[in-house]
Amino acid sequence: MIWGYARKSRPTQNIERQIRNIKAAYPEAIIVQEAYTGTTMSRPEWNKLEKRLDAGDMVVFDSVSRMSRTAQEGVEVYKKLYDAGVALVFLKEPHINTSVFQEAAQRRINTVINTGSMATNNFTAAIIEAVNQLLIDLAQEQIRLAFDQAEKEVLDLRQRTREGIETARLNGKQIGHLKGSTYTTKKSVRAKEQIRKYSRAFQGTLVDKDCWKLIGITPNTYYKYKKEMLAEVAAGGTTSCEDPSERAVEPPGRK
Repeated sequence: MIWGYARKSRPTQNIERQIRNIKAAYPEAIIVQEAYTGTTMSRPEWNKLEKRLDAGDMVVFDSVSRMSRTAQEGVEVYKKLYDAGVALVFLKEPHINTSVFQEAAQRRINTVINTGSMATNNFTAAIIEAVNQLLIDLAQEQIRLAFDQAEKEVLDLRQRTREGIETARLNGKQIGHLKGSTYTTKKSVRAKEQIRKYSRAFQGTLVDKDCWKLIGITPNTYYKYKKEMLAEVAAGGTTSCEDPSERAVEPPGRK
């Protein structure tokens, strides 16, 4: 089986580029994707995929950072899958593909030395074995360097973010939203429209639990939107989804 793994850190990010790159190189790849932030490899979809992998399978990544952003864990998982016979392909870092590492591991100098002197034979054999081990060590170092770079990019991004926030704060700019303030998004407008339609607190007949399940939002988000809507009604205004012409109309069935 050929699998393609694509990951984005936030749901709002676009994952299509990764999928497009994987499919361009391996059209038959079965794509597994998820939105999961953080550096850990304990991710729901990845965990499911890892359990399904068998010897001879291949996993394709757009880049090493999509597999892991911590060097230690990335190298450990790489070695674990390699030892299990699973091939790993990194489109942006092909020099650490498991096929390259395997070639380095097999590129051994196999020569029988017979100089007539046992001491010379042992000395020469030791040198050859050292060269063979050096080839393996160099290949392993390339793998670690790739994961080190991915981890460094994460740390650098975090540092730049902190510095940018501090610069903005020193320049008197508001960081984040003011406490108690609200803002409107397409998602919130749609959700509030449905809350108004289905919730018993407005024009609907559903209790809170049934309402948020039907809409497909979390309880916290549901209560946040509901609180904002009730506050607007109490202030004599309209909810973000209310038609101003209906402001004075009492919702049917509401006491």
